[in-house]
Amino acid sequence: MSARSALPGRRSILLTAGAVTAATALPATATAAAAAAESQKPHPARPLVIGHRGAAGWRPEHTAASYTFAAQAGADWIEPDLVPTKDHVLVVRHENEISQTTDIALHPEFANRRTTKTVDGRAVTGWFTEDFTLAELKTLRAVERLPLVRNRNTVFDGRQQIMTFQEVIDLARALSRQHGRRIAVFPETKHPTYFRSIGLPLEPELIRVIRRNRLDARDCVVQSFEPSSLLRVAEARLRLPLWQALGTTGGPFAHPTTYARMMTPAGLREIAEYADWIGPDKSSLIAPSTLLADAHAAGLKVGAYTFRAENQFLPAALRRGAGPNDFGDAFAEYALHYGLGVDAVVTDFPDLAMIARA
Repeated sequence: MSARSALPGRRSILLTAGAVTAATALPATATAAAAAAESQKPHPARPLVIGHRGAAGWRPEHTAASYTFAAQAGADWIEPDLVPTKDHVLVVRHENEISQTTDIALHPEFANRRTTKTVDGRAVTGWFTEDFTLAELKTLRAVERLPLVRNRNTVFDGRQQIMTFQEVIDLARALSRQHGRRIAVFPETKHPTYFRSIGLPLEPELIRVIRRNRLDARDCVVQSFEPSSLLRVAEARLRLPLWQALGTTGGPFAHPTTYARMMTPAGLREIAEYADWIGPDKSSLIAPSTLLADAHAAGLKVGAYTFRAENQFLPAALRRGAGPNDFGDAFAEYALHYGLGVDAVVTDFPDLAMIARA
């Protein structure tokens, strides 16, 4: 892979962004319709839009409604985070602790399973997927994880079940047929070292599901923050792209390196020996950073995360209005990163990313 050729300058990109800023006032359905229309037009090579946990800005994350909205908006990939059940089925939740993303606290029959565990060196209290069978988890319903930030999403609380990874694959295929384009799945292995330590390793089941569904490089890209997890997937020779996610501080759990070291030219060359992508925090790409150019020089594609529309998640110069949860100038942030030459954006608002890309 070679570095992406230069895109239009930042000034022209930001002027284009300004022309569509008024779309921030549109309702979600209107922006989704506009983005879907954009997705049907022929285009040269362009950055991918990845629906982060679906369209988490508009629907509770990791639900069928969220993934469906992302596809309607034009997302190229949809992202399920993978954790196991007690009977070793992969389900999609942001974390294995589910008190913030389900209504489990309203189920007295499960009250005695609330506990405290150490996950990746951190004490966590709540209810954990690995303590429930799939049948038990299916009795729960999803809720908005950030109700104070996204109060609009709470209207959907209690309406959706927890999905399995297989159900997300089935949904992606159905949505691909419906929209006439291939929508890939982008699974992330969550806390893989922890799950191996308790006898519920993620990788063997992930590999089995991928093989059973005959997923290829157009259908699936596997991501993780832990290199050891990606290396286990690589050993299966699935011929799928792998994505090394990168944090802003510290390093991968139980791995003798730091993210800062991984983002050096030498570290990027090492990543390129097993992965095709890196996924840094969007802030890691802003000048004077050379990360984007260094990654492209190492033959890696770059997908930045996580793009959101609320002021508190935007750079100070792009915030609008008085409140932290008011929408700011998200279009200008997309335009900046598209102008830098990223290969993908991971976003809670795929409709806005599609409009900005247009």
